[in-house]
Amino acid sequence: MLAFCGLDRCSVDANGRIKLSPRVIEDFARRGSDVVLHCLPEGAVAVYPEDIYLEMRRSVPDPAQRAAGSMVFRRTLRRFGAWSQSEKISAQGRITLPQEYRDHAGLVPGGDVMVVGNEIGVEIWSRERWLEEQKMIMEHEREKGEREMESDLDTGRGI
Repeated sequence: MLAFCGLDRCSVDANGRIKLSPRVIEDFARRGSDVVLHCLPEGAVAVYPEDIYLEMRRSVPDPAQRAAGSMVFRRTLRRFGAWSQSEKISAQGRITLPQEYRDHAGLVPGGDVMVVGNEIGVEIWSRERWLEEQKMIMEHEREKGEREMESDLDTGRGI
């Protein structure tokens, strides 16, 4: 069974909580109960199983040495440190998003929210931002395909 795939529509309640679908809850349950919230630069909030988040962060070799010599790397550490936090999914299948995270993602009480699978976790988007992101993804894929076709035709490899 594919994990963390699919798209769900829900809303944010007055306490900043989002009710996850049973499918998403099952996906997280298979990885453990601890999750990490992380604000993405694209304007969404990612929810990763804690082990996945730690794997992503550990993939950077020798972070202390890199931080000592790179302002850019320190900024990356700062972004992850400031915009990530541990959370638990409640027994009712809800996750609470801190106010700063909701502000970052443009999520408002009663507003439409999209929970988007990304194969390693889910991303929480305002419906409006998700529609914009989806459009950008499709345009990028189309342009990429057009460049690939042009390259094939230019090199005589066309069909």
